Amino acid sequence: MKFSLIPREFRFFDLFDRQADCALKASAYFKELVHLGRFDDETVQRMREIEHEGDDITHEIINKLNKTFITPFDREDIHLLAHELDSVIDLIHTICNQMRLYRLSVVNQHMMQFSDIIDNAVTVLVRAVKGLRDYKEPDNILEDCIEVNRLENSGDQLRDFVISKLFDEATDPIHLIKWKEVFQGAEMVLDKCEDVANIVETILVKQA
Repeated sequence: MKFSLIPREFRFFDLFDRQADCALKASAYFKELVHLGRFDDETVQRMREIEHEGDDITHEIINKLNKTFITPFDREDIHLLAHELDSVIDLIHTICNQMRLYRLSVVNQHMMQFSDIIDNAVTVLVRAVKGLRDYKEPDNILEDCIEVNRLENSGDQLRDFVISKLFDEATDPIHLIKWKEVFQGAEMVLDKCEDVANIVETILVKQA
């Protein structure tokens, strides 16, 4: 049996590109569903398939990480980036499932705003993650990370405004609880995007 003592290098950047594209697919589909006001078994099943695709890519990254000594950046950062980027997809799927379970298949203007912010944040985040392949343009990557942070702050403000409005205007306590949980979940997606952006910044600092 032939074997090599030379560690093999796996194409981690290609895997992260695929994972980032999967996150973008999830945010774009979420935005579409919110604007349509459609969260039923069929549409949530499609989101579940996207979530499973993200899980598969994450498992592939971890498996390859366990099989090589040569990595483009710290092993801990590879593991953390894969896990947190996958969490973005998981959280988007969770919101869709909540909307289905709570029978919230309606067009809600504030949720439309949230879906726009989430899709913008993921789009910028994807650009930052893909930028890790080339360290020659770190300033551009850092600008993207800063933009993700700005969008997360916008999400904080929108969440506070919407929840305050719910308490002022809602007459049905069950209705209030449902929407409050969903809006908080939407803001959690943006929190997780910010976490990923912070990991990217950490990787850049270590590579400087």
